[in-house]
Amino acid sequence: MIRRLNSQADGFWQDFDQMLDANLEGAGDVNATVQGIIDRVRSEGDAALLDYTRQFDHLDLTTASELEIPKAELFKALEQIDPAQRDALEQAQKRIYDYAEKQAMQSWQYTDDMGNVLGQKITAVDRAGVYVPGGTAAYPSSVLMNAVPAKVAGVEEIIMVAPTPSGKINQTVLAAAAVAGVDRVFRIGGAQAIAALAYGTEQVPAVDKIVGPGNIYVATAKRMVFGKVGIDMVAGPSEVLIICDESANPEWIAMDLFSQAEHDVLARSTLLCTSDQMIEQVAAEMDRLIDGLERADIARQSIESYGCLVKVNDLAEAAEISNRAAPEHLELSVEDPQALLPLIRHAGAIFMGHHTPEVFGDYCAGPNHVLPTSSTARFSSPLGVYDFQKRSTVLQCSAEGGRQLSGVASILARSEGLTAHARSAEYRAELKD
Repeated sequence: MIRRLNSQADGFWQDFDQMLDANLEGAGDVNATVQGIIDRVRSEGDAALLDYTRQFDHLDLTTASELEIPKAELFKALEQIDPAQRDALEQAQKRIYDYAEKQAMQSWQYTDDMGNVLGQKITAVDRAGVYVPGGTAAYPSSVLMNAVPAKVAGVEEIIMVAPTPSGKINQTVLAAAAVAGVDRVFRIGGAQAIAALAYGTEQVPAVDKIVGPGNIYVATAKRMVFGKVGIDMVAGPSEVLIICDESANPEWIAMDLFSQAEHDVLARSTLLCTSDQMIEQVAAEMDRLIDGLERADIARQSIESYGCLVKVNDLAEAAEISNRAAPEHLELSVEDPQALLPLIRHAGAIFMGHHTPEVFGDYCAGPNHVLPTSSTARFSSPLGVYDFQKRSTVLQCSAEGGRQLSGVASILARSEGLTAHARSAEYRAELKD
């Protein structure tokens, strides 16, 4: 059911790299389709949104005002959902909030020996847009993970968009919006929702930054509107990489692999293991457990297409291979994860030890589950408060500081042939011609 690789086999690295790239969808006609949607939303506004909602979500709305879900509906949903669900949402929100508070950047200043004041001013973006998927599954956890850091950062207004196919509204998603402090919610999805957030329509306000996961049309739209607005990242299929040794529980490992595979047929689940016997035990558990999953068909296709069990020589080699993959989620299911951690350089989120499955990060542990995929953890980071904050540099020169800096600035400006720059500096030293 699942492919096997051995790190000592000829051509291993080539095979491993091909596996990493295997589930990356080609753009095909997506770019042209998405550009057409964006152009139409920019030119037609709400009329385009109503048409696309009718076409893609099979929801025929009469007026643009119906695109917005009244805020009272969010709190009504919170009151009506199962009490256990409400309690879980509120506990998760608190943990995410507490973790996010520690990320917030602060403004600072200092005075140098010339008497100049230098510093950095931190401000939040004014308005953020949160995209929440609403296709094959509903994700209230995505509401919390995207909106709570924005709230902690001090964003004044949070706009949420989520498709409601055939008019069906997931009540837990609405409840999560209430818990997270979302200000306005619109029943739109796809590339058209991203275009509306980026450029604004009569009904949907334009935002400064768009965050949240989506399909290839959403991801392509986010890439296309970047520059007009900020975006969190362009995410690919979800992925988990697990490093385990003989101390691991094979049943737990099998289910951890499935917990990623059931997301999407394109999801990638990889195991790096030091023991042939453990690999066979995990494979046997996967065969035994898969039919008991509600999304067994999705998990099976994902595992057969993109799953892999890799035999490695030792944990140091496993770390090297993992760094090559730079996975979105990395589980260190080994006897001493702290000893292995220093060898890990590239990963979106790292889950340490046998009692820390990736699923805790998905929902309630505290760290954000919006993570870099497709090996982009080599250069990017999880979503956090800092994604909703901006840095402005601050400089106030004293008279003496201006005199001292003017000479340096003048020389460098004239070396670049920028006379006005030089004279602007020289005025502060009273060196005018």
